[in-house]
Amino acid sequence: MEPQLSPEVMRFKSPKESLGDFDAETAARVMAASSDIAIVIDRNGVIRDVAVSGGEIAPDAFSDLVDRRWVDTVTGESRHKIEEMLREAPGAHAGRWREINQQTSRGAIPFRYIALDTGRDGKVIALGRDLRGVASMQQRLLQAQQSMERDYVRLRQAESRYRLLFQISSEAVLIVDPATKRIAEANPAAGALLGSDHEALAGQAFARVFHPESRDAAGALLIDAQGGGRFEPMRLRLADGREDFAATASVFRQDGQVHVLVRIASTRTDNSAEAETKSTLLRVLNRIPDAFVVVDDALNIVDVNLAFLELSQLPSSESAQGQSLTRFVGRAGVDLNVLMANLREHGWVRNFSSVVRTLYGAQDDVEISAVSVRDGLEAYHGFVMRPAKRRTGQSASPVRDLPRTTEQLTELVGRVPLREIVRETTDVIERMCIEAALNLTGNNRASASEVLGLSRQSLYSKLNRYGLGSADADGEADA
Repeated sequence: MEPQLSPEVMRFKSPKESLGDFDAETAARVMAASSDIAIVIDRNGVIRDVAVSGGEIAPDAFSDLVDRRWVDTVTGESRHKIEEMLREAPGAHAGRWREINQQTSRGAIPFRYIALDTGRDGKVIALGRDLRGVASMQQRLLQAQQSMERDYVRLRQAESRYRLLFQISSEAVLIVDPATKRIAEANPAAGALLGSDHEALAGQAFARVFHPESRDAAGALLIDAQGGGRFEPMRLRLADGREDFAATASVFRQDGQVHVLVRIASTRTDNSAEAETKSTLLRVLNRIPDAFVVVDDALNIVDVNLAFLELSQLPSSESAQGQSLTRFVGRAGVDLNVLMANLREHGWVRNFSSVVRTLYGAQDDVEISAVSVRDGLEAYHGFVMRPAKRRTGQSASPVRDLPRTTEQLTELVGRVPLREIVRETTDVIERMCIEAALNLTGNNRASASEVLGLSRQSLYSKLNRYGLGSADADGEADA
């Protein structure tokens, strides 16, 4: 809403006495100094004189305004504002400030105008202030806010990744406050190693984790870490007397405070416990109800669980190994290409809609979550597939309502040609389909053109037509 001067503004009590003989030259100088542009308009709305104060405004840009109707020198959306200002100017109170796009020989310039009645022959003086500086400042503020929001999102994503690594790490990790020498946080592996719930370890004294014989060494470990000393593993005994454990410490800062990250690992060379854990994990994966499959970077199946065999109707895991995943997953290869592009870019994908085909050609809708891991120079991808949730009474994804109801469309018959009614409805449906394809492909327009059955050039043309993007932006996104 545009600002409006209050009728209770403070005015000169006796302007005739305080200002004295205030001639036209003095008034002109005052108006030019208090505004970027001053315009004198007669009772017919015709501009009779213009004064420009300089600064960033070129005076010659307004040389053609004189002897023209003011309403004809502004952009279309500003014409009704000019008419209202001229109509309100003769009132007892000062009018409202209005934002006007003033046409000049160098293009439109945004101004903030107020119209004042001179009291003589219906003449009106319009004082304007250039808004380009304000608009530029608002744009910079918006860009700064967007930059901060992007940085905040990246920070949250990084925090989520490190939090996930902290929680799933098989190595016991303790975060210790060196000022109080108490545990600030512990991961589940630390709780399992120390025989306690990892959340219950928070707040306990760090020294109590170790045997009395090792507590002095544990304290020295924290001191050395803060002093930037040695980082070699230090052999320590746990509180229950178990030996063959080594601890390392490193310092980091969080929220302006120093913390010490302590890792505790076994020094034994046998991997029997780790092998047993892996065996248990494999047995669990084989029994979960969701289909699970591991493929190499060429999408050849390495291993599957029983649920995937049931979903694909394969007789055994041996018959699945070595086959291409593209034989069983994806719509005509497009879905899997999009899925793998996002997986290679981000490292994981969640709730991706696709289909699974059986050995005999039947297919079913599924939701896929996937993750990529590396083993040396080799990359492997794991996929979890579950039946897609079926929704009744509503479409699978929200779509935008058509711009007109059926009643409104029928009312247009006889007033608007049928060709235009059909064209408008077709444009809306076409735009909805393009947006759905972009959402399905993660805004990958090359893949979207395949989904829609369009050439890339045709898709770029339609994106520009509906204001959904440009070819240059697509080039950056696909790069």
